Amino acid sequence: MAIGAVLTLAASGLTVLSSPTASAEPCGGIGGPGSSPLFGSSGSAGGGPEKNPRGPQGQLPAISGNATSVAWVTGPLSPNNTYDRFGISGTDLGISWDNGSGQTLMAFGDTFGNCSVTGAQWRSNVLLRSDDKNLADGITVADGVPGDSTSGAVVEPAGFASEVVPSLGVAGVEDTVIPTAAISIGGVQYMNYMSVRSWGAPGRWVTNFSAIATSKDNGQSWQTAAATIRVNAGITIPAFPQVEERNGKYQMNAYAEGQDGYIYQFGTPNGRFGAAFVARVKPEEILDLTKYEYSTQDQAKPWSTNVADSKSVVTEPVSELSVAWNDTLKRYVMLYGNEVDRTIVARTSEKPEGPWSAPKTLLNSRQTSGGIYAPYIHPLSSGNDLYFTASRWSDYNVLLLRTNVDVLK
Repeated sequence: MAIGAVLTLAASGLTVLSSPTASAEPCGGIGGPGSSPLFGSSGSAGGGPEKNPRGPQGQLPAISGNATSVAWVTGPLSPNNTYDRFGISGTDLGISWDNGSGQTLMAFGDTFGNCSVTGAQWRSNVLLRSDDKNLADGITVADGVPGDSTSGAVVEPAGFASEVVPSLGVAGVEDTVIPTAAISIGGVQYMNYMSVRSWGAPGRWVTNFSAIATSKDNGQSWQTAAATIRVNAGITIPAFPQVEERNGKYQMNAYAEGQDGYIYQFGTPNGRFGAAFVARVKPEEILDLTKYEYSTQDQAKPWSTNVADSKSVVTEPVSELSVAWNDTLKRYVMLYGNEVDRTIVARTSEKPEGPWSAPKTLLNSRQTSGGIYAPYIHPLSSGNDLYFTASRWSDYNVLLLRTNVDVLK
């Protein structure tokens, strides 16, 4: 299905939406909605000749307690100096996964470069790579080499980080395309992303669809698998599994490798106030929506191939979640943001479908100003160390944090 056809179908959207995280935006402008408040087509990035070209990033916030700050991952003040090396003054998310060959890939959301130019060199998303195996002092990213699929970034000839999954960049049609989850299966990379149609009031946005893009060259190039598009149109057309009202439950996602051989996909609606749902699929069938099974939370019939039977496994509000098996705890760990309490929380469970433990607060708004959101578990977490990336809104950049899994017991 072509993107244009999908956008035509998505005439209305599921409106399970959210509140803002903080009051700044990428080039130091006024607060906007969502994890990315920008209209890619309009150049409203806060950019302009009066702006600092390098953006608003400050020093690493000193965070301690159940979570501690380790180092900036992105930004001009990070050890990676992503502004001078990749043209990145600000970005968010930093979803990380093992590429299957021991290298960590990281997908970022809306990204900005020189804030003093119109449009601030906006890109919908970028991708970095790291060979760093020691996270105690942060994540090191090597130089990007054009055309080199193992180098530190997907870059253009001048070293400028490229947009890897294109968006139309048209406000009200397809404003941007934002990664929400990724996983490697058999040497192929799979990235789940959301197509954002429009930003609403602060913290609120509407998606056209979610979909899976694949890469066979270690993230260098991506192609959307049309059969994986989950249209968010608020309607159901029985002959088309892609157009089902309940597909709105899987607009933002997280992947986890199950201990039973399944891939588990956790989903939430667009925005930050929805509940979390879970589906499972065999790795070799990840691109076939008809093969997914959804947790019904019914002991008599726990799984169904009908997405309409999907019931929540964690109640709202759940935003930008990540899930991974933890060998130390022998349980799955889930991290996500609670936008009502302004906290980053963790839950654990013996099974992906739950029951999940009560939430444990890792970070709250009183510990740091600037609004930290989007906690994504790093695949090299081991022993008692659970590492995760998160984004700080006031700096609009990604940092690495660490927690001791003992606090989750």
